[in-house]
Amino acid sequence: QLQLVESGGGWVQPGGSLRLSCAASGFTLDYYAIGWFRQAPGKEREGVSCIDHRGGSTKYAESVKGRFTISRDNAKNTVYLQMNSLKPEDTAVYYCAAVWGMATMRSNLYDYWGQGTQVTVSS
Repeated sequence: QLQLVESGGGWVQPGGSLRLSCAASGFTLDYYAIGWFRQAPGKEREGVSCIDHRGGSTKYAESVKGRFTISRDNAKNTVYLQMNSLKPEDTAVYYCAAVWGMATMRSNLYDYWGQGTQVTVSS
């Protein structure tokens, strides 16, 4: 069975950092682009960042540019999202997703999704 599992979420104070992980099982990520998305209660799901299958090309939402960094380690079949200088508005459930092809910030183009991990930023 193909599966993506996010981990690393939790609670931090504003200005703190978290690193999220997205691990694949049942298939290899070598040929898949990966996207990170988030959804807060009552709001639409939005794209956060994405990375191509080799890690040579990345994209970021304007709201996180300069604070978040996406990376991947294909040997570990894992993609990461390093989140620094976190703000209360970053609070959301974060999801990773995989698509065979080009990296994209459009959620409806992704084939496989994780269950999500909660990130809460507050004092």
